[in-house]
Amino acid sequence: MFSFPNPVNEVAARTVAAGVIVMSLATLLLSLVDSRFLWLTVPIAYGFVARVASGPRFSPLGLLATRVIAPRIGHEKLVAGPPKRFAQAIGAFVTVLTVVLVATGFVLGPQLLLGLMVVFATLESVFALCVGCRIFAGLMRRGLIPEETCEACNNISLRVPQTA
Repeated sequence: MFSFPNPVNEVAARTVAAGVIVMSLATLLLSLVDSRFLWLTVPIAYGFVARVASGPRFSPLGLLATRVIAPRIGHEKLVAGPPKRFAQAIGAFVTVLTVVLVATGFVLGPQLLLGLMVVFATLESVFALCVGCRIFAGLMRRGLIPEETCEACNNISLRVPQTA
C-alpha cells in the first residue's frame, strides 16, 4: 500500500510536473491579487506527500497522469523510481514548508517557494531535467545513498517487479 513504483514512467512523471506548474502558478498569481489564495498550497502539498508515500495511488494528479494523460501521450519511458521518489520528497518538503508559512501568516516566503516549484517543475516537465534526481545522483556518488539503491537504479532487471 505504501510503496513507490520502480521503475517509473517518465512520461507520467513529466505530466505530474506539468500539473504542478499549473497549480503552483495559478496559486502564485492568485495570491498576488489576494494572499488568502495561498491556502491553495494545501492540495499541492497533499499531492506531494501522497506521491512520496505511495506513488500515484492516493494522489489525484498522479492518478490523472498515470491512468489518463500519459497513456494517451505515447510510448512510456521507464526510469529508476528511487530518484523520482527523492524528487517528490523535496517537493513535499518545500510545499509543506509553504503551508506552514502560510498558516503562520507569511506571504512573501510562500510566494517565493511557489515560484521555486514552478521553476523546478518546468525543468522536469519541459526539459526532462529532474533537479531532485540530479541531487540524488550526487548523493549516490558521495556514498550517502546505500549501495543497494545504487544497484537498483543502475540495473533495470532489479527495477522490474518480479512475479513470485
